[in-house]
This record gives sequence, C-alpha cells and structure tokens, in this order.
Amino acid sequence: MNVKAFVFLTLLFNSIHSLCFPQPSKTLTVYQAISTPDFGYLPTYVARAKGFFTDERLDLKVIVMNSRVSMPALIANEIQFGVAGPSITGALRGAPLKAIFFIYNTSTFQFTVRPEIRGAEDLKGKSIGVSKAGDLDDRLMKTLLKKNNLSAGEVTIRPIGGSQSERYNALIGGIIEAAPVTPPLDARGKKDGLNNIYNLKDLSLPFIYSSVHTNSKTLKEKPQLVQRFVAAMAESVYFVEKNPDKAKASLSKVLKISESEILQSAYDAYAVSLVNRSMIVPANALAEAVDVARESGASVRKKPAELFDNSFAEQLQKSGFLREIWGVELR
Repeated sequence: MNVKAFVFLTLLFNSIHSLCFPQPSKTLTVYQAISTPDFGYLPTYVARAKGFFTDERLDLKVIVMNSRVSMPALIANEIQFGVAGPSITGALRGAPLKAIFFIYNTSTFQFTVRPEIRGAEDLKGKSIGVSKAGDLDDRLMKTLLKKNNLSAGEVTIRPIGGSQSERYNALIGGIIEAAPVTPPLDARGKKDGLNNIYNLKDLSLPFIYSSVHTNSKTLKEKPQLVQRFVAAMAESVYFVEKNPDKAKASLSKVLKISESEILQSAYDAYAVSLVNRSMIVPANALAEAVDVARESGASVRKKPAELFDNSFAEQLQKSGFLREIWGVELR
C-alpha cells in the first residue's frame, strides 16, 4: 500500500469513527475492576499500553479487588465496569447489571489430570479440585461428569479454595487427581508431566467466561461513555491478534513472566483461539448457561434477555467500525 492510500484509509476510518462516536468535551475518568492480574485481561492491558482508551477520551483506571468489594462498588457506580464471574453471578441474582460484550464466550479451561489418567473412564474413584461449590468451575465439572455418564458417587468434586495456581500445586502434589486450569497453566502442566485430556471448548458446553458488565446508572446516563469503552476494547482485540510479539511483550511486562512457552500458550488462547471478535453476547449460549446455573442450585432471578445489552457491540457493526478494522464483516 502506498503512502497516499494509507493516509486516505486512515482519514476515512477517523471520519467514520468521529461521526459514529462524537468526541466528548473532556477526558472522562472511568474505573474497571478485575479480580486478579490474569492472562485473560490481555486486551485491557494492550488497550491501555497503546492508548486506545486515550484515543476515546477515556482515562481508564484498572483496580484489582475481590468480588466482595467490587460488586457493591459496581452497583453503586463507584466503578463503571466489572469483568467475568462475580458480575455474572450478581446479575443472575437480580443486581442492576448488564453484560455489554463478551471477549471470550466459550470455556477457556483445559481439563488437566495426573499422568495415570488417560480418559474419562480413569476418573472413577478420583477427585477433581475446584474453587468452591457453586462457582463456575464447579458447575462446569458437574456438567462434564454428566456428559460422560459419571455420577457424584464415582468421582469426587472437591472444593479446595485458593487461587488456580494453588489448586494446580495440589494437583502436582497428588492431593487431587484432576483440575480445570486455564492457559498458560496447561502448558506448564505438559512440562510437569500432566495430561490435558479435554479442551473444554471442544465439548460445546454452555459457559460464560469473560463478559464485561456495567451498571444501570452508567447505561442510562452515559451511553456514549459505554460505546467508547467498547470501541477501545474492539480495537485492542484486533491489535492483539495482529501483533503477537507486542501482545506477548505486554503480558510479560504486566505479569512479570519471561518464559516463552508460557507467553505463547497465553497468546494462542486469549488472542486467537478463544476470542470473540464481534464482541456480541451470544443470547442462546447465555440462556443455556443460565439453565445450567439454575440446575446447579444457583439463585436466578432474571430472564436471560435481561442480562445483556448488545446495542453497543452491534453499533460497531452497523457503523462500519469493525469492518474498517478487520477489512471484512465479522459474524
């Protein structure tokens, strides 16, 4: 592409962007809560590092806090955006929250097991470690056992708490025989002699991993803020996929990890394999996931359609914003 063509396309993109998402009069400070620094927040790390939020006149502050603190803060609009499990659980229970996009709308878990286990039939008499009863990994494991015609009497699901790394160490130490882990722990497991017998994505189980939620006050009073936040994240999703070295460098810097195998495993999962490029919340998958949560005993007070708002991601499609980035229509 020559310089004139590049300049023309850049000006065209900026013109479409300005028409669809008018510039606010000043930069707005917004807050996003994450439960822990994690590989799954790769697009957020890159969006901040590359200035995609700044381009949208947003000064994004990312705060690490547990769900006991972040949920009330999100509901009270002390923070504007929350991610993944805690927000989903709160919305199911009736909190005034809605998912505005999904970066990953499938399971990121690998089912990692001790070396002597080769398949589902070898799980009989064994124990699977999860965080706690009712959490996403617990519900997912129950669904997995049901799919393989294994009963609770044949396989023990053992809530052992702690972080995923702590449960991984329990697996290495033989305290449990299996555990769901997310990349790049699956890559570390291979190095440690463990087996990954299922990529849970391939089982087509209904699952919600990384949705971004906001509260009703922000949706009602500052919809353009939400639109610009979604636009910045969409641009980052594209940049991350097309610039692997820069994406891995960002992960390395934020998480202080240098092992190339670990960084590559994380990139392959969170930038390519699992990512939802359109960012649309899949209504059918969400409805199935709600049914699974209800069957597992979770308190569900809302209908699936009340849990999400796709208008912001859809606007990126209608305006031509995503087509300008990717060069094709996303489905």
